[in-house]
Amino acid sequence: MRGPVSSGWLLVALCAAVGAYCLLRMRSRVEEQRRAAGGEALMGFGMAVMAVPAAAFTLPAWVWPACAAVFGAAGLHALWTARAGARHLHHPVEAGTMVYMGVTMAASPGHGGGPGQGHGPGPPGIPLLTGALLLYFVAYVLVTGARLVPVAAVAPGGRGAGWRDRPELARACRLSMALATVAMLLTM
Repeated sequence: MRGPVSSGWLLVALCAAVGAYCLLRMRSRVEEQRRAAGGEALMGFGMAVMAVPAAAFTLPAWVWPACAAVFGAAGLHALWTARAGARHLHHPVEAGTMVYMGVTMAASPGHGGGPGQGHGPGPPGIPLLTGALLLYFVAYVLVTGARLVPVAAVAPGGRGAGWRDRPELARACRLSMALATVAMLLTM
């Protein structure tokens, strides 16, 4: 990731923490939580790798195509599971965005990509796809943030829900990853 080193490391920490929490959610008693948590853990850890500041550590050239391939496979899996309902369409969009960023970084000078300076031919500013993705993720952040109202943390049977069965924490994780995606798109 380009930009200030301190904000890059904060994104790495945020995304890794989200990934770790999603691993905990994979042990949930709620089947839908378990299903979604694996993909979200992969997304969190993958975003942590992609957010490593370029000024602090240059990732090997093979990392970007590998990230694009892994996120491409995750996106196809998410698209397959999204046929169950439109509410799952965010996952393929997020995975596709990671593929786009991986391909862009692979082609970018200084990241093991193509030769030359700058982003190549074309008008300066934000490319159309990057702008469209930014609009999507900003809207997602606003809608998800508005929905982030504490949900009663009582599991079926009257017992308090554990850390892995809290729907508001899962929403907060998705919100965190969407915010990290906005930050990463802005620094491309």
